[in-house]
Amino acid sequence: MEIVINKMTFSHLLKIQDKLTSDFDDFWTYSIFEKELENPNSKYFVALINEEIVGFAGIWKVLDETHITNIVTKISKRHMGIASKLLENLIETAKAEKSSLLTLEVNEKNTNAIKLYEKFNFKKIGLRKNYYGQNKNAIIMTLFLN
Repeated sequence: MEIVINKMTFSHLLKIQDKLTSDFDDFWTYSIFEKELENPNSKYFVALINEEIVGFAGIWKVLDETHITNIVTKISKRHMGIASKLLENLIETAKAEKSSLLTLEVNEKNTNAIKLYEKFNFKKIGLRKNYYGQNKNAIIMTLFLN
């Protein structure tokens, strides 16, 4: 099984438009992605297995820092290394753009994601209380690239 990472295009977005809430997580809508693909400070990538979109991830570049907006794997394809492959791509992209660090927020209850980020040497540097609403806090994690 080969996981291929490509830059996300509008045609990719159209392919997953009707599946965003059923096959992936329902955090982001089609209209948000549409705006993100037009944003010159953001980059989004898709993970493909045999031309099937099995995940996606995005970053925002702000000055010399890069912020991970999301890493999402298709629910039926989790635990296959897709998120790791997407994260590797985001790290390489940030390094290529001479970013000093890569940062993100992750739900403090999302232990699988936290373990993934720790595997790639992200460090917990803070907490955003009630970031996700309903008393759901976010851990701020950062990978220093210098």
